[in-house]
Amino acid sequence: YFWLFYLGRLQGLCLTCSFLALGTHFGKVFLLDIQGNVTQKFEISSVKINQISLDESGEHVGICSEDGKVQVFGLYTREGFHENFDCPIKVVALHPQFTRSNYKQFVTGGNKLLLYERNWLNRWKTSVLHEGEGSITNIQWRANLIAWANNVGVKIYDISTKQRITNVLRDNVSLRPDMYPCSLCWKDNTTLIVGWGTSIKICVVKERNPTEMRDLPSRYVEIVSAFETEFFISGLAPLADQLVTLYFVKENSDHMDFRARPRLDIIQPLPEGCEEISSDALTVRNFQDNECRDYRLEHSEGESLFYIISPKDIVVAKERDQDDHIDWLLEKKKYEEALMAAEISFKNIKRHDVQKIGMAYINHLVEKGDYDNAARKCQKVLGKNMELWENEVYRFKTIGQLKKAVDMLLDNEDKLSVSAPHVC
Repeated sequence: YFWLFYLGRLQGLCLTCSFLALGTHFGKVFLLDIQGNVTQKFEISSVKINQISLDESGEHVGICSEDGKVQVFGLYTREGFHENFDCPIKVVALHPQFTRSNYKQFVTGGNKLLLYERNWLNRWKTSVLHEGEGSITNIQWRANLIAWANNVGVKIYDISTKQRITNVLRDNVSLRPDMYPCSLCWKDNTTLIVGWGTSIKICVVKERNPTEMRDLPSRYVEIVSAFETEFFISGLAPLADQLVTLYFVKENSDHMDFRARPRLDIIQPLPEGCEEISSDALTVRNFQDNECRDYRLEHSEGESLFYIISPKDIVVAKERDQDDHIDWLLEKKKYEEALMAAEISFKNIKRHDVQKIGMAYINHLVEKGDYDNAARKCQKVLGKNMELWENEVYRFKTIGQLKKAVDMLLDNEDKLSVSAPHVC
């Protein structure tokens, strides 16, 4: 955990592999190293920072605030773009290669999606890419593709061909888009993941066959997976072929809604559904007062590090090792899967012992009254350990199931140094 209450109410987060940029509700932007130490501070506004964007090099930053201020500058030069608008600017995104002279481009989102490009005279040219569908709430720029969300749905614009190539409509129009904002993240240069309300869609940008083009854009989008989740989505991030999802959990008890701790899950997307791989409830301060829009999820590409931001905390999550995975399986009473995982990874696990997990599985089966399976597992788990065999035979005898244990013992007798009658 990074406990950052002293910085004020937290608002936005952007990161590179070496530092984090953090905005607050009171118009300040802090740069922090990956240990959470403040290295720089910028006074941008007197009201909340809505979003921060960094280019891939981490040398340039774009910042927008609720009072309409937009600043784009070099962290080491402070030379750049400064503008005040007469409406709140909700989002800003720099071209990933903004450091390079021929990619001096960025976009902002308020009531319009505006593209800014610096020309050869060192002046900024502005173009309206889209308007008329309410406030722009999210923008994600990857390579030549700009994805954004507004009140109607999600669009993608190809900056190289100057074409808009898709319109993914919002599913649940009853949810207020300002309270349940759209989450967008690029898995790679052509795969966009969209989370909105309880809906997730995985969209792949593909090249259109030249014979089909005519007046159509040269690229199109195919939705390869679409499914509903149990809770409201506050953030998404890719993890190999799986997804990390940050959920806002609102439960109902005695006809009263109450907010539970947010959840961080790993899920495996399927064409028409998903499989839960792991789930953790996060401890953040004042979670009872938070809304879906108060949580955000950012990840560091190339590293399995995930940053969860809430108004008063940042939680840093990293990928589990095999011991962590076995802990989770045991906690969920998935003993057979835990035993299998331990057997497969016995050379890599450090905190767990295969035989102890097997014994826990046998105990679980006995408690359930599944004596046949418990006896069969004895044969596999106990091996040649006579002391364990004696203990299990005695236990089966005391619960009136001696015959099942003896049958297993007889099947295993040739591996043991003594006969079954001796043990009994």
